[in-house]
Amino acid sequence: MKKTIITVVGKDTVGIIAKVCTYLAENNINILDISQTIVQGYFNMMMIVDTNRMSKQFGDMADELAALGEEIGVVIKCQKEEIFDKMHRV
Repeated sequence: MKKTIITVVGKDTVGIIAKVCTYLAENNINILDISQTIVQGYFNMMMIVDTNRMSKQFGDMADELAALGEEIGVVIKCQKEEIFDKMHRV
């Protein structure tokens, strides 16, 4: 399984989750875990997804999600699980 960590941060607006999840579904990316909070009008979501059946390259997906984020007024970042784990090892 190829896991990716996706984070979404920005001012809360209607449809953020719907637009991100629609992109993931259209690209055959399965959501394994999701957590989201809104604090004083700021939206924060972290997702762990399985990109094993995705036909795109990781970089293309990351770029497209970043562009989607700009379009809807949030910042979307993607990291491969192994990189995330190494960066956050204590």
